[in-house]
Amino acid sequence: MKDNFLAYLDDILRSGRAIKAFVAGCTFEDYSSDELLRSGVERKLEIIGESLNRIKRDEPELLQQIPEHRNIISFRNILIHGYDTIDDRVVWGVIEEELDALLNAVDTLLQQRTIEQEH
Repeated sequence: MKDNFLAYLDDILRSGRAIKAFVAGCTFEDYSSDELLRSGVERKLEIIGESLNRIKRDEPELLQQIPEHRNIISFRNILIHGYDTIDDRVVWGVIEEELDALLNAVDTLLQQRTIEQEH
C-alpha cells in the first residue's frame, strides 16, 4: 500500500474532527448565519471529498471499505463547482447524520493499515 493512502486517510480524519470542533455547541441557525463557519466547514468537506477522490485513483479497491464514498466525492464536486447552489440544511444534515460514521470507518481503516505496515 502506498504511503499516500495513509496520508489521505489522516487528512479525512483531521478535516472531519475540525468540522466537529467548528460546530461544537452550534445550532443550525448559528451555522447558517455565520459565513466564516460555513466557509470553514465547506472547505474541510472539500478536503474530505478530494482525499477520497485521490484514494479512488490510487487504491480503488480499498475505497470500498469507506461508506458512502461515491456520495461524498459527488458532494465535494457540488461544493466546489456548484458553490452558488449549496443548501445549508444539506451540509448540516451531513454533519449531523453522516460525519461520525465516516470518521469511524476511516479511523478503523487507518488503524488496520498502520498495523499491516508495521508487520
